Amino acid sequence: MESKRRHARRGVATVVALLGLGLVATACDSDAGNEPLPGPDPVTAPQAKVELTLGVWGKKEEVAGYQKVVEDYNEASTTSTVTIESWPDRDALDDALRSGEASPDVYLASRRDLTFLREEGFAMPVDELLDERSVEFGDGYSRDALEAFSADTRLQCMPFGVSPMVIYRNTDLVDLERMSELELDVPSPDSNRFTFDEFRAAAEFATKPRKRSKGVYIEPSLRGLAPFIYSGGGEIFDDADMPSSLALSSDESREALERTLELLRRPNLTLSEEQLDKATPLEWFERGRLGMIAGYRDLVPELRDVEGLEFDVLPMPTLDSAATIGDLTGLCLNPATESVNESADLLVHMISDEVVSELTRTGYLVPANQQVALTEDFTQPALQPDRADLFTYSVRSMRVPPLLDTWTPLQSLVDGPIAELVTAPGVLDLETATAEIDQLSREVLDPEGLQQELEELQESEDAESPEDSGETDGEG
Repeated sequence: MESKRRHARRGVATVVALLGLGLVATACDSDAGNEPLPGPDPVTAPQAKVELTLGVWGKKEEVAGYQKVVEDYNEASTTSTVTIESWPDRDALDDALRSGEASPDVYLASRRDLTFLREEGFAMPVDELLDERSVEFGDGYSRDALEAFSADTRLQCMPFGVSPMVIYRNTDLVDLERMSELELDVPSPDSNRFTFDEFRAAAEFATKPRKRSKGVYIEPSLRGLAPFIYSGGGEIFDDADMPSSLALSSDESREALERTLELLRRPNLTLSEEQLDKATPLEWFERGRLGMIAGYRDLVPELRDVEGLEFDVLPMPTLDSAATIGDLTGLCLNPATESVNESADLLVHMISDEVVSELTRTGYLVPANQQVALTEDFTQPALQPDRADLFTYSVRSMRVPPLLDTWTPLQSLVDGPIAELVTAPGVLDLETATAEIDQLSREVLDPEGLQQELEELQESEDAESPEDSGETDGEG
């Protein structure tokens, strides 16, 4: 401190001395011939702010939350101005990136698009940029979330949201207290486990012909059935890192499906095709005509707005062990940005506790920031659902699939045959059906290997044909 004071005094003395010399020089110049004095040094013009864009998706109220955060940022920032670019959902933003219609500097991205973003040069690693800004995220984020957005030992995007699939229940139709009084299988109010037997009992209890209500609807798709397959000990893919096929026909997966379909194929418990033609499963739930539906956190604000609807959440049903899937989102930095430094500053601002808390209060987000996820900004105890903590609890049971850039074509190819596992009438030949689905998946996951096998099979058939063997019809 004393050294700083001596330095300050020395600096002041230097300035005074220079001023004295200037006065003496001025006097000399005046005496020498009244020559004009040199003008002041030119003043550097203020540097223009960097123009940045933040790309997000979501419903109108969700986007409004991002807009408020950006407006506050623009008021405080002296180096950049941020403009929001928004899309209605993840698919729309993904399409805009793939078509070249959009190239935001910092943007929200689904983990399932990470391979595409890296290969096409839309994302750059952010770990060193965060480290340079002293961001300590190791303790505040789950290891699974960080690993989900990592590749080549680098953090490619910063985890932002992690929303597991859970079961929403209409508490009037699935009345756990009443079920308990009737001595039915029912989870305790504070339980973090929902067994498949309890799930079956709840679906049967909520099915009330007089009220024209059905017990449950699970989307008959790859993602819809995945939690049940995982929970029953099966796998979705044949390899955790580089899959070449789905694995629905494996013994474990097929057994899990068999147990699950025994319930989901009961037409009296679930929505009929005629009902689905009239309204979506979510609309039936909002009308009070459906006991349970699977979904993510982003349903909460919409369900809160439905007058008279009382709802809560339960974990995904457990066949053998707890398991679910989820939507993981991250904030990515575009290497084509005008300023990497300013974009990195914006990213750091967006993951700050203050900003994440503000966005979490909109009700749509399950923050990857665990410190915020444990606060009332997320649990919102005065609002539905009562068991909001089950969202954060279920994160630990999430199964993260391999990094693929073929999710959309894969789902488009197999979801139809998978739906028939649930909806097709009559006796189901599950072994044959799952084998055909796995083989079909190879058209997307392993097209070269599939083509090679088909060519080898054709060569084998040609070699065994009568023309190749020299045999002719009608000769002895």
